[in-house]
Amino acid sequence: MASSEARTRQNKRQRTPNGSVRAALFLALFTCTLRCSECEKPSNIVLILADDQDVYLGGMTPMKKTKALIGDAGATFSNAFTATPLCCPSRSSILTGQYPHNHAVRNNSLDGNCSSPLWQKGPETTAFPVYLSKQHYQTFYAGKYLNQYGKKKTGNDGYVPPGWDQWHALIGNSQYYNYTLSVNGKEEQHGDNYEKDYLTDLILNRSLHFLDDRSPQRPFFIMLSPPAPHSPWTAAPQYEKNFADVKAPRDGSFDKPGKDKHWLLRQPSNPMPSTSLNFLDNAYRKRWQTLLSVDDMVEALVKKLEELKELNNTYIFYTSDNGYHTGQFSLPIDKRQLYDFDIRIPLMVRGPGIKPQQTLPAPVLNIDLAPTFLDISGLNLSFVNMDGQSFLSQMAPELRNGTARPYFLVEYTGEGHLDPDPACPKLGPGLSQCFPDCVCEDAYNNTYACVRTLVEHNLQYCEFADSESFVEVYNLTSDPHQLENIVKKVDPTLLQAMNQRLIKLQSCEGDSCRATKK
Repeated sequence: MASSEARTRQNKRQRTPNGSVRAALFLALFTCTLRCSECEKPSNIVLILADDQDVYLGGMTPMKKTKALIGDAGATFSNAFTATPLCCPSRSSILTGQYPHNHAVRNNSLDGNCSSPLWQKGPETTAFPVYLSKQHYQTFYAGKYLNQYGKKKTGNDGYVPPGWDQWHALIGNSQYYNYTLSVNGKEEQHGDNYEKDYLTDLILNRSLHFLDDRSPQRPFFIMLSPPAPHSPWTAAPQYEKNFADVKAPRDGSFDKPGKDKHWLLRQPSNPMPSTSLNFLDNAYRKRWQTLLSVDDMVEALVKKLEELKELNNTYIFYTSDNGYHTGQFSLPIDKRQLYDFDIRIPLMVRGPGIKPQQTLPAPVLNIDLAPTFLDISGLNLSFVNMDGQSFLSQMAPELRNGTARPYFLVEYTGEGHLDPDPACPKLGPGLSQCFPDCVCEDAYNNTYACVRTLVEHNLQYCEFADSESFVEVYNLTSDPHQLENIVKKVDPTLLQAMNQRLIKLQSCEGDSCRATKK
């Protein structure tokens, strides 16, 4: 018995110091891990992507809260552009960081590769959310995705693109009521009840729930894509009477003839009939009304991040997929054209290392968003095949070194119908978007590529793939509204240089798209 008690006491003495050592080691390891996770946790990222919001014609005017909470609190880019002025190819460029000639999404149609099986098996598998997921980001998507998403031939609503943890995507094109969502691959029908169904508010509320439910130990990426200010321009009830006296601006190229431009710009009636004027003024006013709910969204999201003590560690981006026009060159309403009103986009960013009240003139494209997100996440960008470049160095020079591009590409593939529009039988086939008053905004041969430079010369050089091989050239320093096509006046040497740049950009991929020489 004595021997047994002695062994017990000896075992206790042996276990006690070992247990203390283990506890101390565990505490030290836990403290170190906690400290390391706090100092090395990448910043959170939020992207708010409006639909068809111009910056050229005052599209940011209703966004007072957004300008105060993002623009004034960080950087506003005065030369932000889309690589292509149409929803689906532009959004595909945002997701992949690639020009349209590389991701192969040409327009909003399934034949144009919008959310097609080819897109899903190819470019979508290397979109930025896939990389963010590998970087241990919690990812959340809500709102409009791609125009053909969720259709029968594209996988129905059961298909969820890779890289997204939480998925609340609109089936098809923008709506405010009476739509269907894919919620993590399950169909969810919505009606016309404002409190339950208004899409701008709904995607905000779901993002707030996501923030409440997320893991605080891991960074998050949120992408919100409200329908505003895309048609059908349905304002929230409280904003239906706002801007009652507002009309589309009448300056610049408004209702000017497109006499020296490609044929699609030469066909509208000039001056515009009163029916077109009334239509575009109504559209302009309603677009602003829908944006007031987006402005509220930004305010609520910033407030939530502040409550969660995450605001100072979160980059918030605000932009649009393309610009818009209302009456420019007598075209009533649309995008799809090569001019600044359609290709310029709003872009504001706040976040760690970005000083407030900055206006940055460096040209930035929407293909630069994806590499910027990945740069923020800490990923080595040499591992990804993207045409864009991170602009973190432009916003926060103390964090990164970098250079601005001297010139860039804008490209578009026109879309038309095989048969004439029944409402406009005299116009013939090959056209689309022929409203109001049978003014067509697009066509198969509205297919062009442009090279734009803002360094030394503020020039735009564009070539059309049409029977005329039409060329348009603009000096935007002397002619900011692009009223005069100077192709016949400009120095032939400069024309040749712009042509050679265009040829190179049209076939560029990855590093070769990031031109560093003037």
